[in-house]
Parts: sequence; C-alpha cells; structure tokens
Amino acid sequence: MITFLFRTLIYILSAGLGLIAADLLLDGFQIEWSKWWGFVLCILIFALLQSILSPWISKIADRYAPVLLGGIGIFSTLVALIIVVLLPIGGLRIVDVTGWLLGAVIVWLITALGTVLLPLIFLKRRVGDAREKRDRRTR
Repeated sequence: MITFLFRTLIYILSAGLGLIAADLLLDGFQIEWSKWWGFVLCILIFALLQSILSPWISKIADRYAPVLLGGIGIFSTLVALIIVVLLPIGGLRIVDVTGWLLGAVIVWLITALGTVLLPLIFLKRRVGDAREKRDRRTR
C-alpha cells in the first residue's frame, strides 16, 4: 500500500511539473494561477485520466493499429489535456495548435522523466539515511 501511495504521489508531482514546464515554455499553454485550486484539480484529474487512458488506448491500438503503440503516451496525454481543459473548473487554458501539440509532448516528456528520476532522488535520500544509521550503530 505504501508503494502504491508513493508511486501515486510521484506521478501527481511529475504531472504537475510537466504542466508547469509547458506553461513556462509555450505561450499558448496557460496555467491560470489566479485559480490555483483549479490548477490543483487539473493536476489530479489529469493524473487520474492519464493512468486510466494510457492502458485503455494501448489496448485499442494493439488490437486495431499496432503501428501506433509507440505514440500511445503522447496521445493519451493529449486526450487527458483535452478533457481537463474542457472541464469547467478553470486552472488551465490551451489556446493555439502549438500549445496543444507541443504542450502534449512537453507534459508527456516531463511526466515520463519525473516518474523515473523522482523516485531515484527519494530513494537515494533513504539509502543515505539508512547508511548513516548503520554507521552510527557500528561505531
């Protein structure tokens, strides 16, 4: 259960970082900071949608268009972004084609890197703490 919660937290954190990166890099991808609660909801809903859509779209592509399997992550990110932007919660706006296309790529890339690198950072700390405790006991 702790592993599941850790992975969920890492995924939500990496999704938030991906959305913020797209906001910083693209003019057409806009986080509405005045509606910070809406942005927090966007992150949570995006992460939930992404975790549901990715396996579902992968299964459909595997059955009907196996050639598309390589782009499933980017495509499911785009679909999740479309749904989040259409929800009436505010917090995120995407206003042009560049924002939609490059935004999906940036969010997908940062989320993918985050889910790999963030656990390593946290685990490195835990290993260091465990070594310190062991060293103190052996002295």
